[in-house]
Amino acid sequence: MSDCYLTIAQAAKAETKVKGSRFIGEAASVTDAAGAREYLERVRKREYEATHHCYAYRLGVDSDIEYKYSDDGEPNGSAGKPIYDCIAGRELTGIIIVVTRYYGGTKLGTGGLVRAYSQAALLSLEKAGQKINYITDSIRLTIEFSFYDQILKVIEKLKAKQTDSDFSENVSLTVLIRKSLTEQFVRELTDISRGTAQIEKQENA
Repeated sequence: MSDCYLTIAQAAKAETKVKGSRFIGEAASVTDAAGAREYLERVRKREYEATHHCYAYRLGVDSDIEYKYSDDGEPNGSAGKPIYDCIAGRELTGIIIVVTRYYGGTKLGTGGLVRAYSQAALLSLEKAGQKINYITDSIRLTIEFSFYDQILKVIEKLKAKQTDSDFSENVSLTVLIRKSLTEQFVRELTDISRGTAQIEKQENA
């Protein structure tokens, strides 16, 4: 399983006009289907006078990809799927795009709608930019103070992130590390501490 995925760098909004109709594309990061639905509802309430709110979202990685799209009353296949294709074509996930249409009085036909919805979605993606996110494990470890400096070197080498620390009789640390490096991290901690480190994997951050 991959421990990284491509998503948008920031939320973004873009608009295009075609024969009097306004198409407003809005891209946002979401972590689950409930969050996608909540975002869609916020857009619907804000743009309550619009004719259509077509959307697509894509979540998860690898074999756990989850997605959904909707034409919201537009001709079948003319809106939701083209929006989704813009997302999937860039291999993005953790994202929803809602394209709101204000009808301008002129019918565009299926081909025209596909182009308009795709353009609005792509414009929002261009403004949003891209970034790589990493799937991490949260590791809680307790070590003797004499091993602390060596452990810090391992944390730095593996580009892990120390999120919490407690210095008392021993040293307790919470570290976020890429899932693909967890096994190596635990092995090196065990070697350095000669098996005395207390290591606990917590819920994913």
